[in-house]
Amino acid sequence: MRLFVSVDLAGFDTEIERIQDRFADASGVRRTDPANVHVTLKFLGDVDDERVPALTDALETAIDEAGIDPFTAEFGGLGAFPSDEYIRVLWIGVREGGDELTRLHEAIEGRTTEMGFDPEAHAFTPHATIARMDHAGGKEHVQRVLREDDPTVGTREIAAVELTESVLTDDGADYTTVERFAL
Repeated sequence: MRLFVSVDLAGFDTEIERIQDRFADASGVRRTDPANVHVTLKFLGDVDDERVPALTDALETAIDEAGIDPFTAEFGGLGAFPSDEYIRVLWIGVREGGDELTRLHEAIEGRTTEMGFDPEAHAFTPHATIARMDHAGGKEHVQRVLREDDPTVGTREIAAVELTESVLTDDGADYTTVERFAL
């Protein structure tokens, strides 16, 4: 099963769609389903079913070790990976709560790396992907929106981390929560 660890942003569908609409005229932009938008704390990739119990134990330990109580996070702003010049991913940022998300990521990264999962190749930046660019046709439009817009998505209490299965289909990814870990 294809797995990742995340914080869900369900309930912000309308706000995310409103932000995605700013890129509607940009060729090459493929939107993420607003109902699937989340902050990925760790992408694990393909995991054998028999490893899932040990993984859930390790995640529970990591989350306990992070020592994070439920907290308020504010989501907003726009960015691009890997850069504004070469855009592959469009995202909304974390204005408040980023330190807590980073501490969770670091604890999860440590425990999953100990289990043999690949370490992240880049520094962690708390964000939620809202679109991907398949080609650079609409790059100038996207760059203009990135420069000129600073949208607010909203604020929410983060009280849990989820281990999620992702099944890729022709219509996009289908997500199922495998395990939920309360903070």
